Amino acid sequence: MGRYTNIKTRIDSEGTRLYRTNKYPEIKRSDDDLYVITQTGDRYDKLADQYYKDSSLWWIISTANYGTNQSSYYPPIGVQIRIPANVTEIIRSYQQIND
Repeated sequence: MGRYTNIKTRIDSEGTRLYRTNKYPEIKRSDDDLYVITQTGDRYDKLADQYYKDSSLWWIISTANYGTNQSSYYPPIGVQIRIPANVTEIIRSYQQIND
């Protein structure tokens, strides 16, 4: 699922396409979550590909690590970040709140 796949759009009276803002679910901690120390060259999309086999799920790792720069693909270097394990549940929640 790509970052922009489920964004709904509408056309205003002047013909301008307007995009709705996506909402991201709260990502609860699980005993199955992984924790890694970031290294030089790490990016959220690369981490998602490594752990989920799907780079488009980068937003899950970014959202789960509130307090990091949410507008960047790059997590801070040398800090511990959480890799959530309950991906199916997170995607389901995302879809429900963005319908």
